[in-house]
Order: sequence, then C-alpha cells, then structure tokens
Amino acid sequence: MAYAGLPWQVVPLTDTHCVEVCTWKYPSPYELYNWPSWDIMLREQTEFADGDIRAEQYRAIVDEKESLCGFVQFFPMLGVTRLGLGLRPDLCGKGKGIGEQFVRLITREALRRAPGQEIDLEVLVWNERAIRTYERAGFSITDTYEKRTPTGMALFHCMVYDDYSKS
Repeated sequence: MAYAGLPWQVVPLTDTHCVEVCTWKYPSPYELYNWPSWDIMLREQTEFADGDIRAEQYRAIVDEKESLCGFVQFFPMLGVTRLGLGLRPDLCGKGKGIGEQFVRLITREALRRAPGQEIDLEVLVWNERAIRTYERAGFSITDTYEKRTPTGMALFHCMVYDDYSKS
C-alpha cells in the first residue's frame, strides 16, 4: 500500500529487515531506542525475533527502492491498537515532515487493519520532538503515567489518534 505523501509502503518485516533494525544506532538521548544485536534477539526470542509475533504485529516501511525506512508494531489491546514505531536514525529530526508523514502512513495502516479500533501510542514525556510529530499527525495526549522500562521507572504520555481528517 503506497501513501500519498512519501513514496513509502508497508510490507512484511523480513529477517533481513530485522538484522538491519538491530544495527540502527540512535544518538543521545535517544540511544535507549537501540535494539540488542540480532543474535541476542533470536536467542531470547524478543519482540520481532519471535516469528509469530512478527507475522501478526510487525511491518516494515520501505521506500520506492525497497530500502528500509522504518518499522511499526500494531500491538492489539481490547478495543485499541497500540503503535510501536521506529524511524531509521538518519531520517529522524531532519525536518521536511518526514516523521509526520511516517506516522500518518502507519496510522492509516492501523485503521485499515482494525477499523473502528482506537489508535494510540506511548511516548516518554521528555521526547518533545516525537510528541510534536505525533500531534501534527493527529494525536493528542490523554494520560500521563509512570511505568517500568529496561532502565528503570519512567514517565510516559499516552497519545490517542483523534483527527480522522488527517488519515
């Protein structure tokens, strides 16, 4: 499925994509979004290394040359699809609306996959760059709470998609 903005498509997340995602290195303070090595992921069957979870929940976002630009997880909850997403590090914070178009693309796909479901995501409260992007793509902060992360407790916003005119 192509999107009217960027010439990107949502496709199945392959082993090759997974290996690449595990090599992505985000600069400080975003390094907490780095994944472990693919070998560790496979050994522990973590997230997209689990074939069933990957097939059901994960997709790759590729450009017109089939280069990996990002990934998305469509995590199913009761009445809600929670988005987990990652944009390739060299595409982050570059302006030009790339992040917003990326979020719009995956939101459209979430709505296609589960019509009538609420779409939400979680974002660390300090990640103002991401929060601004999500707001421009039609999400609003609805709740703030603390939750456990691999590095300890952290404060998160829950943001819900509420602007269907942008989908």
